[in-house]
Amino acid sequence: MAMSTTSINVRVSGALREHIEKTTRHGSYENVSEYIRDLIRRDKAATEDAALEAVKLRLQAAYAAPDTDYEATSADDIRRLAAAEQDG
Repeated sequence: MAMSTTSINVRVSGALREHIEKTTRHGSYENVSEYIRDLIRRDKAATEDAALEAVKLRLQAAYAAPDTDYEATSADDIRRLAAAEQDG
């Protein structure tokens, strides 16, 4: 499967520009593009980690609830609830 690429231009100045120049000049990254891609990957991973932690907390709360709090439901009910959450 071919991967599509997109070029994005970003203007930075002052302290941000100096930071980028120092980071790429001292060998941490070969160039600015590599640095920016790494920042995006880290941000994506942090977002995914936060979402996973939120799910874990919801599951922990559900497992800690007393049995009397549970109610019977079907797979169709769960699908409807998930679709409603996605729709906003």
